[in-house]
Amino acid sequence: MLFNGWSGVIRIIIMALTVYPALIFMLRISGKRTLSKMNMFDMVITVAIGSVVASVMLSNKMTIVEGLTGLGMLIILQFAVTWLEVRSEGFTSLIKGEPQLLLYQGQYMEKALKKERVKKDEVRQAIRAAGLASVEESEAVVLETDGTFSVIKHKHQNGQSSLKDVEGWERNKA
Repeated sequence: MLFNGWSGVIRIIIMALTVYPALIFMLRISGKRTLSKMNMFDMVITVAIGSVVASVMLSNKMTIVEGLTGLGMLIILQFAVTWLEVRSEGFTSLIKGEPQLLLYQGQYMEKALKKERVKKDEVRQAIRAAGLASVEESEAVVLETDGTFSVIKHKHQNGQSSLKDVEGWERNKA
């Protein structure tokens, strides 16, 4: 069916004009962390928010109040999770996981690569993206909790290492 009448189109326009500003308002008051690229839980919330918005706009069975309640609950839950995450190390490790060392001083961490399902060419790609010409120019490559790669260049000064909280670093430090 190509066209079912103007009432459905008008309903979608009205819903979009109502839901979009409400969503922007809710996200604004909930803080920057609500839609940040932080971890798997944040991605799930982002997808769920998109799903609720689409359902409110396109479904005749969901009212605006039900949709806004769903959005509000997702944002409240995201706020609660991030609040707990900042205050509890145990909760953080449950939700977020740990960064993983994939390469250290030119040596690939084979077990870590297999565990994280990362190929050596992906590590080399991250090194190139960081502007380094060779694997040896990097001190380490870390798979972060948000799925991105961090490339640490060889250190030239003494100080606290940025690898301090990375799984596998302490074993390879000595």
